[in-house]
Amino acid sequence: MVDKHPAELRVAVLGTGLIGGSVLLRLRQQGFDVAGWDPDPRALSYARTHDIAFFEHLADAVADRDVVFLGGPLSTLPDTLAEVVKHTDPTCVITDVGSVKAPIARYTRENGWSHRFVPGHPMAGSEHSGLGSANPVLFNDAAWVLCTEPDTPLEPFRLLTALITTALQARVVPLEPSPHDAVVALSSHIPHLLAGSLAGSVARSQVRQGVLSLAAGSFRDGTRVAGTPSARTVDMLVHNREAITRSVTLVQRFLAELVDALERTDVAALTSAFEEGRGLRLALGDPTTRTITERFPVEGDPAAEFDFLVRLGAEGGHLTSCVVEDSTVVYTACRPTSPGG
Repeated sequence: MVDKHPAELRVAVLGTGLIGGSVLLRLRQQGFDVAGWDPDPRALSYARTHDIAFFEHLADAVADRDVVFLGGPLSTLPDTLAEVVKHTDPTCVITDVGSVKAPIARYTRENGWSHRFVPGHPMAGSEHSGLGSANPVLFNDAAWVLCTEPDTPLEPFRLLTALITTALQARVVPLEPSPHDAVVALSSHIPHLLAGSLAGSVARSQVRQGVLSLAAGSFRDGTRVAGTPSARTVDMLVHNREAITRSVTLVQRFLAELVDALERTDVAALTSAFEEGRGLRLALGDPTTRTITERFPVEGDPAAEFDFLVRLGAEGGHLTSCVVEDSTVVYTACRPTSPGG
């Protein structure tokens, strides 16, 4: 596996839309040897106009690279990953930035690549797309999921954690792939369904123009992600359809309770339900955490290290650094405290 300080890593970014492009620009800004590739000729043209290192061919972009980030639509990831494996050294660490993790994790296991591939998902973005919309500070203090599983080497996870927490200034949340997809279904994908449903309903409404003329903050906030390119939205929804269809029943049930209480003019039930939601919304504000440090041997049984990582992520915690010191890996993490804890 790669044995370099994060700042010495040679990186490639394949697929330079909003997320991949922001990774590329940030690493470039930080002085990394980083190169991009994208099948869209418009990205190549933009990169050349702005003096961004870019290649016409994927094989050239990944040659002799230590780390490769895979962007692009979820449907293209398996084929792109297979090409990267073909054109890189076995020590090259590969990760992706897609919003669904279980399918790509399963694909890598089936092909024997789990020792060098770490599923990833930065929880940042906007309704805009393309390299021209990329922002080098997009990931500052954002959560960035890195997935780890039992019987998978932890060296690539450690290397990416060090790179992401230092150069990209994000907080690494360790999770297993399927729990990640269940969480993201409710935190990201169903909000796209709801935003699209509200915006689409207004588009079909007889009062469409009136809504557009009077729309204020609540409508704009509630439909913001409906401005995401539709193909991108559909791509992520289809690839996480199992977790979404399981979780959307919770939303449907809660909405049905609200409508029922409204029809009955049950003020107490309405107030109670909205207070429940308000409490959750307020909990997004500034959770109380405590900083902890954990040390594990670099070599040896990784069970304790793996257990620490998945427990930390499941509890809502995150990593702020990962440093390998001689024969020891040192994690600095923030773990949520209980109210008043």
